[in-house]
Amino acid sequence: MKYTSFFGMICLTAFILFSSNRSAENVCEVVDRPDVQATNVNYVGNRAPLMPSAFIKLPVGSIQPGGWVKKYLELQRNGLTGHLGEISAWLEKNNNAWLSTEGKGNHGWEEVPYWLKGYGNLAYILNDPKMIAETKIWINSVLSSQRKDGYFGPWIEKNGKPDIWGNMIMLWCLQSYYEYSRDERVIPFMTNYFRWELNLPEDQLLKDYWENCRGGDNLYSVYWLYNITGDSWLLELAEKLHRNTMNWMMKDNLPNWHNVNIAQGFREPATYYLQSHDPDHLKATYNNHFEIRKRYGQVPGGMFGADENARQGYTDPRQGVETCGMVEQMASDEILMRISGDPFWADHCEEVAFNTYPAAVMPDFKSLRYITSPNMVLGDDKNHHPGIDNSGPFLMMNPFSSRCCQHNHAQGWPYYAENLWMATPDNGLVAALYAESTVSAKVGNGINAVLSQTTHYPFDETIKINVQVDKATTFPLYLRIPAWCANATVKINGKKINVKPSAGKYIKINRTWKTGDRIELQLPMQLQVNTWIENKNSVSVSYGPLTYSLKFEEKYLRRDSKETAIGDSKWQKTADPSQWPSFEIHPGTPWNFALNVDPDKPEKSFKVVKKSWPADDFPFIQQQTPIEIKTKGYPVEGWEIDQYGLCAILPQSPVTVNSQPEEVTLIPMGAARLRISAFPTISVK
Repeated sequence: MKYTSFFGMICLTAFILFSSNRSAENVCEVVDRPDVQATNVNYVGNRAPLMPSAFIKLPVGSIQPGGWVKKYLELQRNGLTGHLGEISAWLEKNNNAWLSTEGKGNHGWEEVPYWLKGYGNLAYILNDPKMIAETKIWINSVLSSQRKDGYFGPWIEKNGKPDIWGNMIMLWCLQSYYEYSRDERVIPFMTNYFRWELNLPEDQLLKDYWENCRGGDNLYSVYWLYNITGDSWLLELAEKLHRNTMNWMMKDNLPNWHNVNIAQGFREPATYYLQSHDPDHLKATYNNHFEIRKRYGQVPGGMFGADENARQGYTDPRQGVETCGMVEQMASDEILMRISGDPFWADHCEEVAFNTYPAAVMPDFKSLRYITSPNMVLGDDKNHHPGIDNSGPFLMMNPFSSRCCQHNHAQGWPYYAENLWMATPDNGLVAALYAESTVSAKVGNGINAVLSQTTHYPFDETIKINVQVDKATTFPLYLRIPAWCANATVKINGKKINVKPSAGKYIKINRTWKTGDRIELQLPMQLQVNTWIENKNSVSVSYGPLTYSLKFEEKYLRRDSKETAIGDSKWQKTADPSQWPSFEIHPGTPWNFALNVDPDKPEKSFKVVKKSWPADDFPFIQQQTPIEIKTKGYPVEGWEIDQYGLCAILPQSPVTVNSQPEEVTLIPMGAARLRISAFPTISVK
């Protein structure tokens, strides 16, 4: 009897241990998306009848970035974003219409809210008292400007109809401010304004060019408010806005070819999909994304050639995109990631953020240029039209120029930092965009959790996450596996999980987490050669999420910012160009190289060289890139700067060369402010 009881106890103990281990081994699974049928009890998701979103944005301030992302935010604060109020005429406080309770005065259009939506979020993330106080000056004035009928801010009328484009941007500023402050004035303020929009006759709503293209921004704000208040009439307004927004559901075509309109407007159908439940709306946004890239985006870096407007026949990688277009594309990717949960949008956001956007600004973030291209070998104060669509000095790094980008650039890195982590419907978290960071959020049934991510990604393959919770609690943690990564591995507390991660999906880890738990994600990077058949069979070289460009000398020529500014630029009388200089960038060494590559075995053609991490956490300059690629380059005779002052159009590959090969170095595309990123290939004799 004693033997039986003792044996039974052993069996029971063994079963418990086996079950515990079995449970621990089976908490991991590969999933396409989180379960959207669950309802997050900690954060506001989409109210019915809106479709649930795959992810929920955490309030601004929940995520504290570290590493190079924090460095970029600090550079913004100390550079153009933080000091634009001392430079830009549109931000001058005297007689500014956005600071008038009656909406009267100067500069009442897009520039103030463009700047404020990035500046304010930067202030909240960095918890900078001076910047927060400056933000509140503008926010309080806006909140004090509401008329009895609900309208707010400057009244701008075009062709007898109100132009509400500036208001649409300011709504985003108010949403972020509410997330940060919970200021009780914001909700009734937005409610009254949307009542005004609902009462506005349809022939008066969204009829001007810019607001008509970008009505999806207004729609996004309506859903934001609906999820808080549940006022059903807001859905009626949403239908009205969708009807009066430019038609972004054209088959095999786009309704507009301006680069920023595309980067911003293409997501409108996917936003309305939340209400319509019609898969064709979601599909239309994907179609829009691929349509512009099929025609004008056969280039590395994630963007497309529309240096103001995409034009038939102008598809070479020397065609560029506005800085505005880059940051709006990143914002669209972040929103679409939340709506759909599709890792594709996260991958694309990283592609633009790592490869295209960093080169659009000076390393100290004190000036920017209007147009940046994948193949760009000269940035001067000359007019390069018709090689690029704009006429004027649009390739200069100038803090006084580029009226829209000068203000709108501010959103790029703050919005990116806010979307590194997100909440999931099933009371968990997702590591959506990888970067060194700490997220403080509620998980499970309202338990406080702090997850700290340590990594030099995208310059390193290792991502470590440490968990701290108020008490042991069960919640799912999702890890995105990028589409480029074929052999990812995950360890929990040093033990490799028994589920193989799949590229372009998520690893879902559902377990009871306790303080001290550790996750290690390895994302092995491999060389890849991409062939752009539609662009003269040129090739680009990638290593993980980074695309690489030719390293050649960049010679910086300091210029007077006022003398070299674009024609419609304006600045304050006290703005000192000696403190805010402009720069031309000229090539100091040859750039016209072709490559000899084996696309099937690229490791035969290239050598990856890893270097030490920069002490100042800033890897986006030539001298400090932690990874370089060595290869052989062949000078191409006749491929030079053309009559428009641009890198000449790519020669058709393969090209015949008579030159001897030279060792060349490739560096991450984002660190090359002059670059060749799409290369011709040689014909092997």
